[in-house]
Amino acid sequence: MALSVAVAAGAQTGTQTGAQTGAGSGAAPPKTQQQPAPPKTQQQPAPPKTQQQPAPLQLQTLDQTTRPDPFPPVNPKFFTATSPTVDTVNAFIKAQWGFDPNRIWRVEAIQATPAPGVSKVVVFVTEKTPNAKVQSTVFFVTPDGKHAIADSSGVLPFGEKPFAEARKKLQDGADGASRGAANKDLLLVEFADLQCPHCKDAQATMDQLAKDFPNARIVFQSFPLVELHPFAFKAAAYGYCITKQKNDAFFTFASAVFDAQSALTPETGDQTLKDAVTKAGLDPAAIDACAATQATKDAVNASIKLGQDVGVDQTPVLAVNGRLLPLSQLSNQPSSPFTYEMLKTIISFQAVQDGVTTGASSSLGGTLRTVPTLGK
Repeated sequence: MALSVAVAAGAQTGTQTGAQTGAGSGAAPPKTQQQPAPPKTQQQPAPPKTQQQPAPLQLQTLDQTTRPDPFPPVNPKFFTATSPTVDTVNAFIKAQWGFDPNRIWRVEAIQATPAPGVSKVVVFVTEKTPNAKVQSTVFFVTPDGKHAIADSSGVLPFGEKPFAEARKKLQDGADGASRGAANKDLLLVEFADLQCPHCKDAQATMDQLAKDFPNARIVFQSFPLVELHPFAFKAAAYGYCITKQKNDAFFTFASAVFDAQSALTPETGDQTLKDAVTKAGLDPAAIDACAATQATKDAVNASIKLGQDVGVDQTPVLAVNGRLLPLSQLSNQPSSPFTYEMLKTIISFQAVQDGVTTGASSSLGGTLRTVPTLGK
């Protein structure tokens, strides 16, 4: 099972206690530490035997008489790495998957590997539903403790607060057209390409998010995929110049460009962009001159680099306080694992983790069965 599996923070208390025993020494302190002081008084601090055994998993509100611990006991021999700690792994899993209340997990191994400093982590996960299958997910933690490497999920930020670094970078560097709240406590940054069909489709979602989360600051950050879309960079340059002149005009411009995407061709692309500027109420000639300057080109390249620095490699991607979500996987089909209701669940959960309010008028979100990934 990949890291994209959604699990909850439900069993964290029991999970941490049981697995921490395995991560620690698993035995009383060595005798050499008992010699300097009088025998009787010095031997007392040794952990009682009950603390050396894996604690039972606490399954929240599940009836323990009808739903026993579904996981195998923690075996100390599978905890051979000095880092990361079980507490750190649990915090990481909670940050990634804790919004799904139907999943529970236990850290079963943190092992040293032949690669110096690289640790292998094994986590068992299941659902609260009767007869749910127990599956495992495996990932590797880099020597600096900053990244996890996991099969289809690729390289992920690791740690107790894995999205904090990206959140700070976006708070400092996201300078695209914005709407919503003035503060950046709840920052939703959409990395998009004006010639990208999926980005066009995502605009209805972004408009709805602005209504559902009034405390959010929503930023359109240009990320032109120049290898795929020949007019994407120039469109981004136009957008940058428009935003400098009049922030709100950008969204009128972007809407006009999205509506005329099929006309972004060598024959009609330039005129299409100028027509969109006119619809935004600005001077096409002035915007065209601004877009051609080296300063504007540098600004667009800086926007691309910002996205790359936080892990963006496709469009459209929504960064929710640094947490990346691929909007191209969003679907309105009820059977889809990633619906708009699920997106709201993630945003609400992330806001709670970061200690900020969403401004939502009612409880939002649904039950997510699998977390969307960036498809690596």
